[in-house]
Amino acid sequence: MTTNLTLNCDMGEGFGPWNMGDDRSIMPLIDAASIACGGHAGDPTTIRTCVELAKRHKTEIGAHVSYPDKQGFGRRAMDITGQALIDLIQYQIGALDGIARAHGTRVAYVKPHGALYHAMLADVDVLNDIMAAVASWHAELELVVLATPRDRKTLQLAVEHGLTLRYEAFADRGYTSRGLLLSRDKPGAILDAEQAAKQAKAIAQNTLKTPGGRRIPVTADTLCVHSDSPGAIQMIAAIRKALDGL
Repeated sequence: MTTNLTLNCDMGEGFGPWNMGDDRSIMPLIDAASIACGGHAGDPTTIRTCVELAKRHKTEIGAHVSYPDKQGFGRRAMDITGQALIDLIQYQIGALDGIARAHGTRVAYVKPHGALYHAMLADVDVLNDIMAAVASWHAELELVVLATPRDRKTLQLAVEHGLTLRYEAFADRGYTSRGLLLSRDKPGAILDAEQAAKQAKAIAQNTLKTPGGRRIPVTADTLCVHSDSPGAIQMIAAIRKALDGL
């Protein structure tokens, strides 16, 4: 069989002299780079470096937007909603897209990070604010959302905002029986290279297995990996090999 499942990676998550993840080694292995753009990580130099790498390897560029939380790496919930959240997301998209266009490329999609991603799944008002921000951009941008479980309200809002959704599953993370991501502090939440490659193949075949053994149907457009995972390069290479072998 063949698969149209793309491989995306959260990248550019350094700041100043602090680096996280080997973006240079990972970029050739992926199809899309979700680049931090100043919320949880990223500064003008890290953004430019990632954009140049992505352009060199013909990798699609996405805005990895977040709450303004560098100290907590965007993993702390914040009470930011309404126009303030819309402003925040527009600001981050603008930072990345401005640098991308200066280098002859552009942002193609938006993917929330960390606590903002989870807030989007749990709170329809946050989801609506995110969609409003993405839809307001002058270019057609897709919004990345979790592939499981499918939600009618999400589809309805996307239609209202005129947005295309890009459904995402995770190769390197464990899932609950409801199809949500296991909290990072739970056993089985972070997969090793062998487990991730196996899960990637399963997702390409429209299924995944929870730690309890339950199989969940999943239809995804893109598969996420993280550049800051232990042994990330080896893991991503194993996933790439697994997908290319289908």
